[in-house]
Amino acid sequence: MTLSTRRQARRAARREARRALPLWRRLLPTWRVTLGALTAVLLLAVGAFAVLYVIVPVPDPNAHAVAQSNTYLYADGVTEIARTGAVNRTDVTIEQIPVATRHAVVAAEDRTFYQNRGIDLKGMVRAGWNTLVGKGMQGGSTITQQYVKNYYLTQTQSIERKGRELFIALKVDQQRGKDEILAGYLNTSYFGRGAYGIQSAARAYYGVDASQLTLPQSAYLAALLQAPSAYDVRTATPANREKAVARWHYTLDGMVQLGFLTAVERAAITFPDPVEPQPTGGLRGQAGYLVGVADDYLLSNGIIDTATLKAGGWRITTTFDQDKQDAFARAVQEQLTDELDPAARPDTDTDVRVAGASVEPGTGRVVAVYGGPDYAKQPYNDALRQDNQIGSTFKPVDLAAGLTSGRSSDDGLPITTESRYDGTSERPVTDGPTPYAPPNEDDVDYGSITLRQAMVKSVNSVYAQEGVDAGLAHVRETALRLGIPDDVPGLDPANTSMTLGTATPSALDLAGVYAALANHGEAYTPWSVSALERVNAGSRSVDVPKMPGHTPATALDRGTADAVTDVLRDVVSTHGTGAAALGLGRPAAGKTGTTDSNLSAWFAGYTPELATTVGLFRENPKTHAKEPLAGTAGYTRVNGGAFPTEIWTAYMSEVLEGTVIQPFDLRPSDGNAGPTHSPSGSPGATTGPTASATTSPSAEASPGGTGGTGGTGTTGGTGHQPPTVPGQSVPTAPKRPTATTRPTEETREPTAEPPQPTLVTPTAQDPEPQPTLVTPTVRPTEDRPTEQPKPTAPPTQAPATTAAPPPATGRPPAATDQPATPPPASRPPA
Repeated sequence: MTLSTRRQARRAARREARRALPLWRRLLPTWRVTLGALTAVLLLAVGAFAVLYVIVPVPDPNAHAVAQSNTYLYADGVTEIARTGAVNRTDVTIEQIPVATRHAVVAAEDRTFYQNRGIDLKGMVRAGWNTLVGKGMQGGSTITQQYVKNYYLTQTQSIERKGRELFIALKVDQQRGKDEILAGYLNTSYFGRGAYGIQSAARAYYGVDASQLTLPQSAYLAALLQAPSAYDVRTATPANREKAVARWHYTLDGMVQLGFLTAVERAAITFPDPVEPQPTGGLRGQAGYLVGVADDYLLSNGIIDTATLKAGGWRITTTFDQDKQDAFARAVQEQLTDELDPAARPDTDTDVRVAGASVEPGTGRVVAVYGGPDYAKQPYNDALRQDNQIGSTFKPVDLAAGLTSGRSSDDGLPITTESRYDGTSERPVTDGPTPYAPPNEDDVDYGSITLRQAMVKSVNSVYAQEGVDAGLAHVRETALRLGIPDDVPGLDPANTSMTLGTATPSALDLAGVYAALANHGEAYTPWSVSALERVNAGSRSVDVPKMPGHTPATALDRGTADAVTDVLRDVVSTHGTGAAALGLGRPAAGKTGTTDSNLSAWFAGYTPELATTVGLFRENPKTHAKEPLAGTAGYTRVNGGAFPTEIWTAYMSEVLEGTVIQPFDLRPSDGNAGPTHSPSGSPGATTGPTASATTSPSAEASPGGTGGTGGTGTTGGTGHQPPTVPGQSVPTAPKRPTATTRPTEETREPTAEPPQPTLVTPTAQDPEPQPTLVTPTVRPTEDRPTEQPKPTAPPTQAPATTAAPPPATGRPPAATDQPATPPPASRPPA
């Protein structure tokens, strides 16, 4: 038998054996076929790789080094706010970069840098696997790949760009030395604070040249590369500060692992706090704060990434109204700053700060913010910081939660605005997760009081209990639906004190919450940029991100939201803590808030067309520790009903001047009908006697008078509308009075019970008397007002005489009406 015949026989035998196999086995390829296929695929892959390696060129550097400025415009799309974004960078040679700095960057960003060939296959596989298993999106890029992306390509996230990055990185690694690549990477990377490159970063964070950086400083700058803006410990949130320090430790540990540092040297290193951020040129006045709010919106919503935005070339049209913005700054200056005298009162009139924001309820547009007096002098945006407790401005959230909880109060009936509670000061809260017995302001006992009355007088003991009755988890859920971020400190249902405002949302966050109430429960997330356009992309192809739409979410049903608004209108009355807002002269609703130890004071209020918040606090500029407001401008205590309400009123009066008065169109749910309101836009007494014209701090400014004069009000919370006569035009807001309408001491600080009340015998329709404010004859001096007696308001029996005059001397009033837990001690964000 010949050789050919034997081969044919073997093949025939194999075919016969294969035909004898089951069908499923015959469908599988043989090992010869499999091996051949794999070999072919491998050869094709190698060939394709070789072809791509040859045809993908190393391009010219991109235009990043000559990046353009960003232009920010007011809402009119014409008026310029500021120009920013030109790249702040000075290139340095590798010899000018300390060895410790180079080692720190390698330990933080690519520990295989000196061994790999431009790419790290293991790192890429590991990053891909971690992404698939849910450990977050990870890139696995080497320093060489990141340098290629920064220097030759763009930040666009695409498979095509990633593929080009890989081949160019291989070529660059072959053509250039490691030191040249590392220098290029350090000169093109963004470190935050507008600093591109290690030289600019060294100047921005430590005020030194790159050549003078110490090892601890180098490790911190290396840590910044992962999240430049978020990891700036001078402006970061407490959570991000912890992450930044953890990344710093990770970098130092890596240096030990790679042999760049001994364990003994590592143990002796302490964290090197950077210097305070220095203001960017061209951002003086209010411009820097507006740019900060716009940038925060673009970045936090993922519309554009930090590096692309900072590279410049963008035309950004914001939602800010220039007239409203100027009015906000003017209101703060006239109502607060002009009252301060740091020379005469250096211990109390310094370091006073204001945070404010103004939002359109029907659109969510941010029309104005107040982040500070001048960005060039104070480069922190107080409008965005989340480290000041909001106090009793949280009580409307408690009320809304109670109305929607389906639960009952102590009387066994569903919670409504007219549910009655025990207003005894320091009454222990029952069924709370932690013991809590908050005092009322000035330790006043109210006895049995409705939730409406308790809101008007800001009675702590009532709302601490009501929040627990509503369910603290439900209170938190309601707060989140209305717009308070879920990660702010103090919004913890495990602590009973949450009910009285231990949460720390920003002024802008809080404005969004109150805008949702004004919009009948429909909540918009506040937004501050309406258009993002590319000015001139030059030689680069840059995608213009699509701006998101703005659709409201139903946070509360209309009946609930309108019931809360109806109660909050009574706060803006002669008997409410927001009495100073009566000077607006049109329908308004709002709530004051003052925190424990007088560390902050707030007023959040709205008309149908605009919601505005104003917060006041003092802060040590070096330690960032909060300081009491007591003594500011010579006042013993500064409550939310004082400067914050006055600033709010001055601002709202100016921006709404001459516009048509919009009445509240309220439809409160069943069981939440309130008392009769006056037709002037200000409610009469919630219960109790009608106030005389002399008791209002701005009776003349309120059309139609106050306290029920000038017509009949409506019942059930749909009043506050100006009287109309057939044939007459719709009234508009009155012109601002030329004379000052600033309330004097007692009306400046409307406490839970005014210090010098005149008690009036109630009528049959008013079973529970309420005190009427008495205007003092003189303003307080630098000696500060002395303590007034603490009256109580019995629920069923009215005193027959006027309270006795105050003593000549005494200690200042006790702590304010808000939570007993202290605010966070962490450094505030910018």
